[in-house]
Amino acid sequence: MINLKNKVTLVTGGSRGIGRAVCLLFAGAGSDVIINYRSDRRSAADVRKEAEKLGVRAFEMPADVSDKKQVDAMVETAIREFGKIDVLVNNAGIWKYHPIDEMTDVELKETLDINLLGSFYAAMAVVPHMKERKSGVIINISSTAGQRGEAYHSPYAASKGAVISLTKSLAAELAEYNIRVNCVAPGWVETDISRDALSSEQSGDILRQIPLGRVASPEEIAGPVLFLASDLAGFVTGEILNANGGAVLCG
Repeated sequence: MINLKNKVTLVTGGSRGIGRAVCLLFAGAGSDVIINYRSDRRSAADVRKEAEKLGVRAFEMPADVSDKKQVDAMVETAIREFGKIDVLVNNAGIWKYHPIDEMTDVELKETLDINLLGSFYAAMAVVPHMKERKSGVIINISSTAGQRGEAYHSPYAASKGAVISLTKSLAAELAEYNIRVNCVAPGWVETDISRDALSSEQSGDILRQIPLGRVASPEEIAGPVLFLASDLAGFVTGEILNANGGAVLCG
């Protein structure tokens, strides 16, 4: 039922984990995909090759989302190559261990710049083009940490909580231009950044907090993202879609 043929989707942090799954699921639905990455060109190229096998156009584009000039240049290149951007998925992010009394200013700024400002910069670059076409979808990736906080990861939690507020603000601001803005808030997902925690002694505690009794695959997060990008969610904006196995029950 979901057909994104003739759509163009830009996914930040698209070379691995959730971003990779989003790129490939969208390609399977017919959307051309722009795979943003910061440094792992090989992984981004692998995603491009897999997407092309599904019959769509795909292009990997390097940009550090914490650098506004790089994001602006990436979006301009994407518009030039593809003619438009229909869907923006703000997925790029980092998650690091930061006790509040040990954290440096550099570490704090790195997390906030990538997780929060990166979402701002991508939206700032894409929205003028979407306004001109009076059509567009923006989907931000937050986290359960942004809803309930997370000890020893306060910059991450703070940035993801801000992403939720950004989602609601832009949804109200851009609705008149037929631009929908929504958010997916995952819980624990089997990705590179969580692998150490999920294979440590605390893994049992993690699983006990999830009513479904397991962590998500990246594809199980990409599915809700695809739904929000589709016409099936045509009357949905400003929504925070929780994909956490029941770990945080909020609506």
